[in-house]
Amino acid sequence: MSGGGMDHGDMQMQGGSAPPDARDPDAYSDGYVRNAGKYALPPSDALIMSDMHNFGSVNVDRFEYVRARGEEWAAYEGEAWYGSTYNRLVIKAEGEVASGKLQESETQLLWRHAVSTFWDTELGVRFDHGQGAPNREWLAFGFKGLAPYWFEVDATAYVGPSGRTALGLKAEYDILLTQKLYLQPSVEVNLHGKDDERWGIGSGLTDGTAGLRLKYEVTRQFVPYVGVEWSSKFGKTADYARAAGDSKQETRFVAGLSFRF
Repeated sequence: MSGGGMDHGDMQMQGGSAPPDARDPDAYSDGYVRNAGKYALPPSDALIMSDMHNFGSVNVDRFEYVRARGEEWAAYEGEAWYGSTYNRLVIKAEGEVASGKLQESETQLLWRHAVSTFWDTELGVRFDHGQGAPNREWLAFGFKGLAPYWFEVDATAYVGPSGRTALGLKAEYDILLTQKLYLQPSVEVNLHGKDDERWGIGSGLTDGTAGLRLKYEVTRQFVPYVGVEWSSKFGKTADYARAAGDSKQETRFVAGLSFRF
């Protein structure tokens, strides 16, 4: 030492080869190694990461009673899927039931693929059914996910025979009041590329719905709610509605249940 300093010249850093008397890591395994030998798990039971497993789920977002214009009906919207974190087979369904009959329904069969942490693409087909109207088929391509500030977004474009095109946009947001009670505002708009008189649909912006539901999370799988929706038809779609004796605008009161398993 000189001048209060320390001489590091003779110090050796850790690393390099193990000393001759170091403990053998396999000394107590009797020659067995991981993933080999009679104690190794078969491929079907091998431990793998969670995102390599296939899972399935059913998620019903709306199963509700609806009242508007002095009339009553039931509505549903949900999806079921099976697959991994990155690729899933998805069935989406929504519709309305009145007087014990299915009045209108929309069913989609999709392949969902994760393209980033918060976003998925969807590709598949859609089938429409309506009382008094011919069934319709579409090809579907869209994306869904979580936008900045926690907005859930779902946007899908459709192409059908005879040059039919459509675009559906949905968004919703959860406003926490407590850990279990929250408000869920939502908005949905639909656009079509050409008139379809048999379905009462005009070209351009056809209809839109804004809703507000108050939900209480009894458990993550069981969520009752009440709410209100404001629905409006636009352009030629509104003209078709008036010609059929229907209102182009209405306020709906809803009560229902969200559940999943």
